[in-house]
Amino acid sequence: MKILESYQLGALALSNRVVMAPMTRSRARADGVPGDLAALYYTQRSSMGLIISEAINISEGAKGVPNTPGLYTMDQIEGWYEVTSAVHAQGGLIYAQLWHTGRAGHSSARAGVPGVAPSAIRIEGQQSFTRDGPMDFEVPHALTIEEIKTVISDYRVAAMNARIAGFDGVELHAAFGYLPNQFLVDAANQRTDSYGGSIDNRVRFTLEVLQALMEVWGERRVGIKLSPSNTYNGMTDSDPEALYKHLITALNKLPLAYLQLMQPLFPLDEFPDWPKDTVATYARFFAGTVIANGGYTRETAGEEIQSGRTDLVAFGTLALANPDLPVRFDRGGPFNEADRATLYAGGTDKGYTDYPALSAKGDS
Repeated sequence: MKILESYQLGALALSNRVVMAPMTRSRARADGVPGDLAALYYTQRSSMGLIISEAINISEGAKGVPNTPGLYTMDQIEGWYEVTSAVHAQGGLIYAQLWHTGRAGHSSARAGVPGVAPSAIRIEGQQSFTRDGPMDFEVPHALTIEEIKTVISDYRVAAMNARIAGFDGVELHAAFGYLPNQFLVDAANQRTDSYGGSIDNRVRFTLEVLQALMEVWGERRVGIKLSPSNTYNGMTDSDPEALYKHLITALNKLPLAYLQLMQPLFPLDEFPDWPKDTVATYARFFAGTVIANGGYTRETAGEEIQSGRTDLVAFGTLALANPDLPVRFDRGGPFNEADRATLYAGGTDKGYTDYPALSAKGDS
């Protein structure tokens, strides 16, 4: 099977083309240190060609969701070092996904400090997850130019900390309505300075962050995740095809490790002209490695790679529920079903590290 073939990702030799997608699990300690079971959770999945970590807050101000990990204190760095060391001991590879929630979080996760965004526009029609249950999103503080530079510096420091923590590279989370995505789309970015208005200006923040990450990591060690046709967290744009074609073409000037493209995960009935297949629409504009993500199965992933449209495929709930996913792909199953009730279940092992692997005889 093509998906089980090895792949050279920059200087990294991947044992197969199965990628563990980044998935928030909300099991970190209150201080942002990975939970006690995190090393076991990731190590169980180390047979996948590449692991991309759950979203990791780059600073205290970046945090918007409770019990999510960080990479800005020494305790957090040491916690992640335990994770990466355990993964490497099993021959695995792991990237850190760097995260700033921007307006897509709640002040209760930051001791009452308001969120930030390119413009003071709050998310409507959704609620934020908090320790006290769902709450309405708040109006964010519009970043000044000086504050934008500080956020970019926070990304750079987090990238440095990821190196200390033993990660093999970093991914910029620029999808699903988080801060870089907020700068990209004109529904959230109504600035009139050099970071707003034209498409060229709206992609500036994302490109400057990527440049900062590459200054730390060098060539082919920085990836980016985009979700061009996902409207979650108020991410709508008047011309998404022009926006993302421009951005992805600009990415070719940077020697990135990969571009991770999300397929639409939500109905697009209100946007009939938006691309329904983002890989088919946008992958051709990127000269490097493409990772496809979004609802793939063993069969459809194989077809996607065979078609040449993508190089690797990322799996979310399949990887969560099947820690030995490459083995199951090789054997054609069986596959565990994910328990959606325990996706964000706090500090327990239930739905986290208790999914069984196949025995030597092939049964769970």
